Amino acid sequence: MENQIKISDNGPLAVTGDFQLVDAEGNEFPKKAKVYLCRCGLSGKKPFCDGSHKKGGFESNPRAGDGK
Repeated sequence: MENQIKISDNGPLAVTGDFQLVDAEGNEFPKKAKVYLCRCGLSGKKPFCDGSHKKGGFESNPRAGDGK
């Protein structure tokens, strides 16, 4: 499976493929084929998304090529 990070409109980062997620101290989170990472900062399960962006009114929909 190809590694991919997809930015969801007004939502999380969907990370798929063969990757390892580690915290700032180098501790590994359990390995999964796909995870959703919080972008809004409102999740109670950080770094994972718990859907809080929907209630919090988070808005962000960047597109490739927008940042120069």
